[in-house]
Amino acid sequence: MYKDFFLLISLSSPQFPLSLMQSIYIMRINRFFAVPAVMLAAQFSWAQVKVDPKENLPPIVKSFVDEVNNNSQLEGMAYELLDGIGPRLVGTPEMLAANEWSAEKLRSWGIEANLQQFGTWKGWQRGTTHVDMVFPRVKSLSATQLAWSPATKKAVEAEVIILPKVSSKAEFDKWLPSVKGKIVLMAQYQKIGRSDEQIKEFATPELYEKLKAEKEQATKDFVAYVKNIGYDNNTLPEALENAGAAGIAISNWTGIMGANRIFGAKTSKIPMIDIDVEDYGMLYRMAEKGAQPKIKIDAQSKVLPEAKSFNTIGMIKGKEKPDEYVILSAHLDSWDGAQGATDNGTGTLTMLETMRILKKYYPNNKRTIVIGLWGSEEQGLNGSRGFVADNPQIIKGTQAAFNQDNGTGRVVNISGQGFVKAYDYIGKWLDGVPKAVRTHIKTDFPGMPGGGGSDHASFVAAGVPGFSLGSLNWGYFGYTWHTTKDTYDKIVFDEVKNNVILTAALAYMASEDPEFTNREKRVMPKDDKGNPVQWPEAKEPKRSSKDYK
Repeated sequence: MYKDFFLLISLSSPQFPLSLMQSIYIMRINRFFAVPAVMLAAQFSWAQVKVDPKENLPPIVKSFVDEVNNNSQLEGMAYELLDGIGPRLVGTPEMLAANEWSAEKLRSWGIEANLQQFGTWKGWQRGTTHVDMVFPRVKSLSATQLAWSPATKKAVEAEVIILPKVSSKAEFDKWLPSVKGKIVLMAQYQKIGRSDEQIKEFATPELYEKLKAEKEQATKDFVAYVKNIGYDNNTLPEALENAGAAGIAISNWTGIMGANRIFGAKTSKIPMIDIDVEDYGMLYRMAEKGAQPKIKIDAQSKVLPEAKSFNTIGMIKGKEKPDEYVILSAHLDSWDGAQGATDNGTGTLTMLETMRILKKYYPNNKRTIVIGLWGSEEQGLNGSRGFVADNPQIIKGTQAAFNQDNGTGRVVNISGQGFVKAYDYIGKWLDGVPKAVRTHIKTDFPGMPGGGGSDHASFVAAGVPGFSLGSLNWGYFGYTWHTTKDTYDKIVFDEVKNNVILTAALAYMASEDPEFTNREKRVMPKDDKGNPVQWPEAKEPKRSSKDYK
């Protein structure tokens, strides 16, 4: 069973002091981990990666495959991280617990690990949220408090109203005082709560095209409406709050049944919640028809002191070229509508498991191998940008960075990210990957540099060969990306095992390569207006939530 390592580390590391409440929270997490070892060691039937005996693979890579097939630690770590700690929103005790957990994991394998601070963030912790319709009938609603939303000191009960049917800012501002004491439905109404895929399957072609056109027009009309009244998604909640609204409700539906995206609240004093499309639609129709529905919101989140923001950094020193680096990259943080399983628990687990295997089977690594588990990626790649800015010597000596951040699927694409010679070294390194793994991968050379989206872009902007290990979709963007459904059960562990083998083999081959990677950049194409596209600029991280909107 796990010892109280979180609290022990905190008490022995004065540079990372915890508040009393944070320490108590972490002790609770430790009790969760104190389960019989047999429970974590349960055997599962894996689809093993098979290596053709005739393949001319490095013997050490064959050891990687055998370890992944027969001694995978992925499910045990997933249980601890996703079920135990849960979502990892920047500024929360859960994020700090995840930093400490990942650092201790690395240390338990004999890997040097520490937390590197890159900034601070407003402290906050999610609590229970109950939303009920109390008039004209009683019904519990499916709703989620948005991240960093203010709590309700006591339950807020108020009438629900919709935005007015006006066409100008003057008309809207004249209406604004009427929101005082009301809960405002701020999002677009969805007439049909079925996925496009389902409608296409069952509707006649004529009906499908009709419904599709109606939905597209409704979206255009709503976008035009918000523009005409002179506000946007950031300023409208502020205006409603300043006018005295008791709360704001939205429904950020993905178009997939049951899945809503959860981001941050745009209010500072009143609760802001997301309601599932079905219940949101019901409230909207009632308010529109004059039924004057009332709901009660009881949101028990906590505002905490300003919290330090960390990256977890682990390092296996190189034996021949210690000042050259191979970086394994994944963001540890998540939005907190669910567990952050595929965004980016799977990337985190892939890189941790890769480090464990490299430490076990590759004792004489030529170059230093670094794992970076970044914080605050979701707010603008802040952790990785901070690492790039704060560690110029490592960046100067980086052979390659491999980043994984788009779901549970097997890796199916790798771009050269605009580096002219990427074909030479990526192609050579892929030769050391088992055919059963690399056969799925499509490469694109030289490709275009990533300007954002995930942490490889932080390295690319600095001129470092940083590569995204792009996964097969598995419904990622519609179903799990930032949604209330991004949970443990959405992980396909056989696919993640595939990615561990790939990453371990690439890291090994990059470390062993006698040559340092060439950083020559491609000639950039011209845009539609005939202007040259620019290589992405290295950006400073947001080191405080005060810089985030």
